[in-house]
Amino acid sequence: MSRVIVFQHIDREGPGLFSKIAKEHQKDVIISRLDLGQSIPNLVDKDLLLVMGGPMGVGDLKNPKYPWLKKEVEILKFALEKKIRVIGVCLGAQLLAYAAGGTVEPLTIGYTKTKKLEVGWAPVNFHNKNDPLNLFEDSKFDVLHWHGDRAILPPGAEIIASSQLCPEQLFCINNHAYGIQFHVEVEEDMALRWISEDNKFIHDALGHNASSILRKQQADFGKETLSNRLKFINKIFDLLS
Repeated sequence: MSRVIVFQHIDREGPGLFSKIAKEHQKDVIISRLDLGQSIPNLVDKDLLLVMGGPMGVGDLKNPKYPWLKKEVEILKFALEKKIRVIGVCLGAQLLAYAAGGTVEPLTIGYTKTKKLEVGWAPVNFHNKNDPLNLFEDSKFDVLHWHGDRAILPPGAEIIASSQLCPEQLFCINNHAYGIQFHVEVEEDMALRWISEDNKFIHDALGHNASSILRKQQADFGKETLSNRLKFINKIFDLLS
């Protein structure tokens, strides 16, 4: 059985629906918690490396709180060099872009470059109606956003989909590595846990009613988008098979 090696950085940001689809594709899911000092399986050609999100960032590479971040970038560079398949989600997408030669900077808006957090359910739009990941009739895909940084992509990377606030929402590097800035993986209990535990972040983004706003959005979009999100994850696994 081929393997999906998951780098998870915090309890609440696990693989979610990725794990469900991986098992349907007859893949063994192995979760490695680098932040807890767990060992990293040696990557081989048939593996798929799935790098999840977290509140830390590329700017924390020298932060002694996260000594494993440098190691993770080294592993991503190795995976890119050896053409091992990679999916990076949120932080994982930013680390992937950085490992490939890009940079990461705060998400900003307007001429004044005011910092902006992108949090909540909102659509991403596909640039190419014929892209294999564009599975939606109107080229619009409603997803959950939860970030304050953006990846500045290296030369040769292809942007596949963007949101109103962030151009680099979905991108591909060398046809074997995908960066996904948004969150397709969240199951209902995960989303509610994020709302409860990431209190300061969501209030900075949406104000004092952040919890109510996000719970309402989750009720409106969580189940309604589930089939599309599963379809999207299935397609990525197909493309990387």
